[in-house]
Amino acid sequence: MSDNVTWLTQESFDRLTAELEHLRGPGRAEIAARVQSTREEGDLKENGGYHAAREALAKADGRILQLEQLLRTAVVGAPPSVEDGIAVGTVVVANVLGDEETFLLASREMKVDVDIDVYSDDSPIGRAVLGLKPGDTTSYHTPTGRKIDVEIVDVKPFTG
Repeated sequence: MSDNVTWLTQESFDRLTAELEHLRGPGRAEIAARVQSTREEGDLKENGGYHAAREALAKADGRILQLEQLLRTAVVGAPPSVEDGIAVGTVVVANVLGDEETFLLASREMKVDVDIDVYSDDSPIGRAVLGLKPGDTTSYHTPTGRKIDVEIVDVKPFTG
């Protein structure tokens, strides 16, 4: 999304905030204790438990940074108007390779909270459809180079 802003529902924002609080507090403390415990077992070169705990700590720290950035730039609340076409927070109905698909254009973090396919605006299809309106056609290329044709059938605000 432009300017690195992420649209989230209140439910997603609350879930991600709770995850961040857990990781900053008891989640990280638990992993750090595991690192310390396995460190005390002896030879660190051959201590698989120690290396696994260190890796888990690094992943937790990475997730903390990711969540802090996402929540700092999040726009929470009602989805954007569809008057200007497809935007992050809109539900898109499109013919993709001859099949009708319905998906939400939003952060992948929303996938947990919705019962619909979610595509990021940074995905190939997301970049291709941004700003389009019903009746517009476009195409995009998959990472393997395959060209995918898309026709926009409908655009509506996400209602949860």
